[in-house]
Amino acid sequence: MFKQSKWIEGDDRMRVKCVLCDQIDQLADDDPHAKKLRNRPIHTYMCPTCKLRISELTESRIATGNFVFHRSSHLTEKDF
Repeated sequence: MFKQSKWIEGDDRMRVKCVLCDQIDQLADDDPHAKKLRNRPIHTYMCPTCKLRISELTESRIATGNFVFHRSSHLTEKDF
């Protein structure tokens, strides 16, 4: 017969942990980011607070003019 699963009725959320601050969040199973994390374990999750903090710091470094974009030599990135 069928094996009893540990799926809880109505629980369609994936628990994820931020790589910077270790905050635990929940993503909906149909969220594209949750699917990426499930199918490709090398992808990492950053909480919205850390993502905002990193993006603000990056934008301030770009504004100084000392920020250098390092690009690979792939043909697809030449149009970037």
